[in-house]
Amino acid sequence: MRTEGYQIPQVEFIFRESGEFVTRTSAELFNNKRVVIFSLPGAFTPTCSAYQLPGFEEIYNDFKLLGIDEIYCISVNDAFTMNAWAQDQNIQNVQLIPDGNAYFTRSMGQLVAKTNLGFGERSWRYAAVVDNGIIEKLFEEPGKQDNAPEDPYNETTPGKVLEYVKFAVKEPTPV
Repeated sequence: MRTEGYQIPQVEFIFRESGEFVTRTSAELFNNKRVVIFSLPGAFTPTCSAYQLPGFEEIYNDFKLLGIDEIYCISVNDAFTMNAWAQDQNIQNVQLIPDGNAYFTRSMGQLVAKTNLGFGERSWRYAAVVDNGIIEKLFEEPGKQDNAPEDPYNETTPGKVLEYVKFAVKEPTPV
């Protein structure tokens, strides 16, 4: 499992933009930036849609004022699903990153079976502050296991991540 002080996985993500598949690398998304990432079990799921994604969207500017360059939501879903979810949720600021093949999630050590819910393999709920591709701070919900009976949501809330960033303010990355 990747933890604080380690480089994030170097993978390719496949986005869908303007009717075309577009590949972006971890380096393109994370190098020379300080970002917040959060990952969740799936697009359109109740906690993710009611609290987590809209919560980060709502306080996006608070993060920006504290030197965070971007906020990324990563989910083991395809690009079509992530785009539809962003549109459904009216997301303007948080960038949704499809990890349809779970390469990033698996390499982070966060892939779990959710076959008890018919989800297959999905991400455990976690968040991180990543500085120039290095995990600065990792937040993880307790109880991570395959087919967990609970889906906790306390340690990875936008508010908890923002509190950390407030106390770990860094100068914004020069443009």
